[in-house]
Amino acid sequence: MKLLIVSGLSGAGKTIALHSLEDIGAYCVDNLPVSLLPAFAEQTQTHHQGDDECPECVAVGVDIRTTALHEMPALLQTLESTTHIPSQLLFLEADDAVLIKRFSETRRKHPLTSVNVPLAEAIKHERRLLQPLAERANIRINTSQTHVHQLRDLIRLRVGLRNTQGLSLLFESFGFKYGIPFDADFVFDVRCLPNPHWKTELRNLTGRDAPVVKFLQTQPKVAKMREHLIDFLETWIPQFVAENRSYLTVAIGCTGGQHRSVYLAEQLAQYFSQQSYGMLVRHRELSVVSEQLPLTT
Repeated sequence: MKLLIVSGLSGAGKTIALHSLEDIGAYCVDNLPVSLLPAFAEQTQTHHQGDDECPECVAVGVDIRTTALHEMPALLQTLESTTHIPSQLLFLEADDAVLIKRFSETRRKHPLTSVNVPLAEAIKHERRLLQPLAERANIRINTSQTHVHQLRDLIRLRVGLRNTQGLSLLFESFGFKYGIPFDADFVFDVRCLPNPHWKTELRNLTGRDAPVVKFLQTQPKVAKMREHLIDFLETWIPQFVAENRSYLTVAIGCTGGQHRSVYLAEQLAQYFSQQSYGMLVRHRELSVVSEQLPLTT
């Protein structure tokens, strides 16, 4: 059994994360006092010992409402050695402006706001209080540009593959005019390549459509870029594996995130799917997330 601590800023998606984990079979508890964490983990394991229905993962939600939160860093440090239960920390965050917008839209009350504490100040204070947890996180996701369904898919992949498939590799296409992904480990700019947007018949298609794929496959610069990216990643991905990294995000960006970046993300994912990595392909501007093999032509 694995113990997963789910924490993060209010409004960043902790509830969605817990619901997603529950949907895939995790036993979830929210806002448990941290002092009860070792006893809870050990009792859960003892209760299910020898039980075929023992959950592979127990997830505990911890946020700013949790009592004795300041004890959490030290507690996490000793938890595995005292209970012999492996633990990981998932931390969700988002930009201040995004959090303010979410609270304004939902009209929910931030737990640290009061008559004398406005929302923006409460968010900054919460970020400072949770910084020790953020620094210890095994999985850290910024949800500023991630909608509900994408967040669910990311959490399921990164948590679900962790026990069996080692490194989880995410290839993500995006448009530079909408901003760079916050959680990318590598960002590659392919705006220098021939742009299908200037072909009227291709403008409304994407890099997943056969006519665009055919156009880009005939471009020598595109082929050269693909080979160079493969050479680079084949050299450096094993270094991340050697450092026991659990996931790696490779972001490919073009102007609008519709054609060139989508095509190359698909091509790279198809190439690296032949290796023993957990594979996820995400096209941010197309709102497409898939754990399946990329499209082929």
